[in-house]
Amino acid sequence: MKVAVVCANGKAGRLIVDEALKRGLDVTAVVRGENKTNAPHTIKRDILDITAEDLKGFDVVIDAFGAWEPSTLHLYSDTQKVLCDALSGSETRLLIIGGAGSLYVNKEHTKQYFQAEGFPESYMPVATAAAKALGELRKRDDVKWTYVSPASDFQAEGERTGKYILAGEELTLNAKGESVISYADYAIAMIDEAVSGKHIRQRISVVKE
Repeated sequence: MKVAVVCANGKAGRLIVDEALKRGLDVTAVVRGENKTNAPHTIKRDILDITAEDLKGFDVVIDAFGAWEPSTLHLYSDTQKVLCDALSGSETRLLIIGGAGSLYVNKEHTKQYFQAEGFPESYMPVATAAAKALGELRKRDDVKWTYVSPASDFQAEGERTGKYILAGEELTLNAKGESVISYADYAIAMIDEAVSGKHIRQRISVVKE
């Protein structure tokens, strides 16, 4: 299986690359500059300049883009559109690192986590931008996308336990009442989905077991 990881130099991207390599997948890092990952192949390209030709021949493209500064939050939508347009009509699957803020907190799916009382104000801009991008993604019936939301406490330096709970559209807690997952365990879940392809045009979520 041929996998491209876009924005692979980030913390999540590097762990996803490593997890894919552990499974014996053929991995290409798509990066703006020097490839700082362990991927054996590199495409040097800014995400906004990616074309259909760049992604031709891959079975799965994993979007590891992230932004935090207010002036860059529009890029969640902009970069997603570039990748969707490049993959439009193809058999290549697009897996996207999503956010937890857009997960629902009621069974009716009328209230999202970032709209709930107590949601951290500092995360509101990012959550809003990511939720907007997810809404746009849901309209793309020309792309085989999967949106993978982490738990609300997404820990860059957390341990790799090798276990996680696969959930759906609702914010899910583990047996300890926690919504937490490490980047390393999230990478496992992402590559599991890359290999299985079970959730086409769906949003799934993962939390530490």
